[in-house]
Amino acid sequence: MPSINPKDLFKQAFELKESRGIIISDSEDAIQTAMSSIKFHRKELEKYIQEHPRFLYSLQPVPVNKGPKVAELMSEATEAAEVGPMAAVAGVLADLAVNDMVSKGAKVAVVENGGEASVVSDRPVDVALVAGDCPLSKRVGFRLEHSPMGIATSSGVYSHALSFGDAEAVTIFARNAGLADAAATAVGNVVKGDDHRGAVECGIKRALSIKGVEGVFILYRDRVGKGGKVPLIIGINPLSRTEDLFRRQPHGSG
Repeated sequence: MPSINPKDLFKQAFELKESRGIIISDSEDAIQTAMSSIKFHRKELEKYIQEHPRFLYSLQPVPVNKGPKVAELMSEATEAAEVGPMAAVAGVLADLAVNDMVSKGAKVAVVENGGEASVVSDRPVDVALVAGDCPLSKRVGFRLEHSPMGIATSSGVYSHALSFGDAEAVTIFARNAGLADAAATAVGNVVKGDDHRGAVECGIKRALSIKGVEGVFILYRDRVGKGGKVPLIIGINPLSRTEDLFRRQPHGSG
């Protein structure tokens, strides 16, 4: 769950059918650009699915031949992670919106869509881990000091999304949100069983085998595991407003 200092940034919540989240930017025009992007690409995807229903239901990657950009990016991300196309839908929509915001000159472009976030920012961004009533939920998070970056969390316990695993949370950090979204699903599917330590180790290994994944953080029963390049883990006040989750770069720092 991300956000920024309201004195110099704009924030808008959105809800469009299954898509809901928050858009943050230093440009008010970029906020509207992101909204338009999400609406446009959702409509393009809906039209594509009407003609290719397998794209909606398949649990395996589905190649796209001359489809809309949103479908092509979903196919690319889920082929890398070896999961079905819809596992990347929220992340890809966020990526496309952020790309459009940056093209409009935004220096801060953050789109959180259903828990998956695409981030481009000229200042550090703190993102809270949200995992139902797990004790660490909204109490720990990650400080993103480099971008672009995609972040996605999958849960076999607290989410309505399909998962074949039992992890409280699998958080993936990747080069974009579409890939992070797909990879979180793939990794979440393998974190299960009575050997908690072994399940977490299996999840880490699976995550780092996916090209483009930079880091992974896993909560499973009594185990916490991480692998690769995970951003700085920080404590978060559970009563904080989302505006307080973005940290401004101190003046004069390099």
